[in-house]
Amino acid sequence: MIRACVALVAVAVLTGSAGAQVLGSDAAACRPGEGPAIAVEVTGLKDRTGELKLELYPGEEADFLTDDRVLIAAGKTFRRVVVPTPAKGAPMLCIRVPRPGRYALLLTHNRDGKNKFGFWTDGAGFASNVKLGRARPKVEQALVEVGASVTTVRITVQYLRGLGGFGPVTP
Repeated sequence: MIRACVALVAVAVLTGSAGAQVLGSDAAACRPGEGPAIAVEVTGLKDRTGELKLELYPGEEADFLTDDRVLIAAGKTFRRVVVPTPAKGAPMLCIRVPRPGRYALLLTHNRDGKNKFGFWTDGAGFASNVKLGRARPKVEQALVEVGASVTTVRITVQYLRGLGGFGPVTP
């Protein structure tokens, strides 16, 4: 009985309030009873252009935002899920992790379609949802503790807002 209730809650969380579909090549890892994985509900999109990219890094400052080829060559954790920005609804992305533990997670909204972060156009977000400045973010802003099943986080995307740095879009 309790297990059935937990499964129903997990399905409700992973489908969102509007019945959003879990997106990405790792979507199966976020089904009830699966994992370890991170399900990310994306909020605050400026528009519905481009693509959403979710990247998983080791939870250490020295490895955070390091080039993926360097991390992979060193045998360290790195994973990326990229999906077209959905036309409507609150996107839910899934990324699997190799084992329970502490990881850093970066979400970007690549609005211009280039394979490089566009400081002036693209958006970014981390699990802490603290206001981003103009400096390189610290790993503490991006940390997520992942258990044996699916860990759910909500990330609000932030965009450059004048000289003060990044912030969420205000209606």
